[in-house]
Amino acid sequence: MPPKRKGPLQLVQREVDDITKQFDSLVKDVQTQDVSTEQALQRCQELQISAEKTLKSLKKLTKADEPAPVGNYDQRKQEQERRLQDMLERIDTLSLKLSPPGPSSAAGRPAKPPSQSGLCVYTVLSDFKGEQEGDLSVQRGEVLRIIRTTADGWWLAQDSKGNRGVVPKTYLKIDATDVLSAMGAIPSGFRPSTLNKLLVEGTTYRGSHHIQPELSPSKLSFSDLFLDPDTGRVRARQVRTCVCFTLWSCRMIPTPGVGVQVLSRHVRLCAFDGTQVLSNIHTVRATYNSKSPKTWSFSPKMTGILPIFLDGDCFLRCNSASPELGILFELGVTFIRNSTGERGDLSCGWAFLKLTDDTGNPIPNRTYELPVNGGTPYEKDVEVEASVTRGSPAGVFQQMLQARRQHKLIVKLKSVNSRTRTQLSVLPDTLLHCLSCVHLLALHRQLLADALLMDRPTMQNADLICSPILSTFPVLLDQPDLLDALRNTWLDAETNMSRAQKRDLPYLKREFAKVYMSSVYFLLHSPSLPRHRWADPATEEQRARVIYAYLDTLKHTQHTTGQSGGPEVFVDPMHQHLAFDITELTFDLLNVARASAVAVVIVSAVTGERLFGVGKKNKVFGGLVWILVASTLVQPDNPLGWVMFVSVFCFVLTTLWFFIFLCGANQSSVWPSLDVGFHFVAVVFYLSASVDLAYVTILKAAVLAVMSYVATLLYFLHAIFSAIRWQRS
Repeated sequence: MPPKRKGPLQLVQREVDDITKQFDSLVKDVQTQDVSTEQALQRCQELQISAEKTLKSLKKLTKADEPAPVGNYDQRKQEQERRLQDMLERIDTLSLKLSPPGPSSAAGRPAKPPSQSGLCVYTVLSDFKGEQEGDLSVQRGEVLRIIRTTADGWWLAQDSKGNRGVVPKTYLKIDATDVLSAMGAIPSGFRPSTLNKLLVEGTTYRGSHHIQPELSPSKLSFSDLFLDPDTGRVRARQVRTCVCFTLWSCRMIPTPGVGVQVLSRHVRLCAFDGTQVLSNIHTVRATYNSKSPKTWSFSPKMTGILPIFLDGDCFLRCNSASPELGILFELGVTFIRNSTGERGDLSCGWAFLKLTDDTGNPIPNRTYELPVNGGTPYEKDVEVEASVTRGSPAGVFQQMLQARRQHKLIVKLKSVNSRTRTQLSVLPDTLLHCLSCVHLLALHRQLLADALLMDRPTMQNADLICSPILSTFPVLLDQPDLLDALRNTWLDAETNMSRAQKRDLPYLKREFAKVYMSSVYFLLHSPSLPRHRWADPATEEQRARVIYAYLDTLKHTQHTTGQSGGPEVFVDPMHQHLAFDITELTFDLLNVARASAVAVVIVSAVTGERLFGVGKKNKVFGGLVWILVASTLVQPDNPLGWVMFVSVFCFVLTTLWFFIFLCGANQSSVWPSLDVGFHFVAVVFYLSASVDLAYVTILKAAVLAVMSYVATLLYFLHAIFSAIRWQRS
């Protein structure tokens, strides 16, 4: 009779017994000093690797892996896990005794008793080079497993290669994701969120940054904002890529294990070309059913208007010419550790939808099932879960079962009506946001064009613009609950408008300003509204109560007075508001334009378009030449007559030129040509005068020649910039 085949759990139990026997033998050899310290450390390391490998295999076992029913399976599995954890701690204790002393002991300071034991994973903040025996040299970004911490600040650590030593704790930072991964609380394909890190680092990838106007390469105008002089509306601009799509659902997305509380399940979206993020990062929160936690859904059916952060209908405008352009979807969770209260963001996987086919044509509008990959977008062939394979099973039934177990994101490309397409055409060249907010973004774009292109005295004027709407509207894109409040209030106002009023652009702008100031602008200054914080249930609930209570009061006031809103709310004694700041009332073009707006002033100054140009320096140096020539006795007198003529001629005309620019009388199209001609003549005159002056004064008054050549150089530079401006005009 053949022997009975043992199950996986029974095989693991035998491996644990073998590790225990090997450890007991090692302890005995160490006590009797039958082995050297180096050999004992090597055997400790081998036992530790074997125990960790066995523990990892044990955690992957399930009851279905057993060939025959096993009684009390969960209890037996937990017992073996406890044995392995105890064994790892005993191995760590022994290795600590065998390890060489750290610098704290070597320097003559007695080592303090350990304050904490256990397995923790930390990230190295800065390079550290060991100076004494027992130090562990590490590099920035390296991940270390802390074996033991001590009160003196020198911790025993092990790197990824198995090297051990002590490092100062000030060089380390705990990584919650690595800790959870080491504990086996998250699947192997989970990573720290890549897109969340970009959002936290600055405002470059936020929607509030991308709705601002973009300066042209010359820094003298805007490249994505133009006004039609006939209609007064923002001119439509076509981009290379403009798609609308809907997030349907995510399937078979694994959940974090025990010890972790999930605060938010969401998908972060952006334009991506395989190497870099090309647009803002937009977040859509997912909902799920507790009976099916591995299935995420979007745009749930609910009474009232769907909140923006739950709306899966989105659009993307991008003007990139990259053939690999597509939409990157990062599935993520925001969590909090129950033991420490530490928050973090995890990436549960990512999917990519390329927007063009192999021939470069746009992909058709249909539903796409995208495979979800593990790791980061820069990693390849990483599975979300190690147990899920993507091989090719032989049978049809097995193929069906494997297809159901695959991680998928379902996205549908769709078309929109003509009105929405018109509104999309006036938005910035690069933007990804919710479709339900297109009309609000279009109105903001119109107000922005009026303020920057119509109401400014000149295109070179960069003074502060008194516009509370333009200064605070970008904040709403980072606080979706306030954007919801504005959308709801504006929809209520639109229901009371006639068809003719909805087509009247000046009337719409006036009503929008009134609605904005009486709703979200007041809420932004309400002392009872807590500060916005992502994925904080308590804060979100309190903000919702404040917003909805105020909107109900505002709606009741509108029904009573019959008006859509107004500034009266700020003088109502029933409402309190925070003090105003000048930055909240004015729009600063130099700080918000999506390019170095300071360069506008610099380039304008160099080219002479602003008041303090090179022409002023020409006038100053030319005047110095004139004064020095008049006060210096030089023989012969004849060359100085021509020098005096050139200096006085250029001084007078440059001064006249300066006041013409100062008064703004240079708006005609003929002035660039005159500017080029005048400075070219001045260069020729001053060069000839400088040669004569250098010939007769080189030995007596060399400063005259120096000043003359400096003036020649400045006129030459001004002539070049004038020619560049003339060519652009």
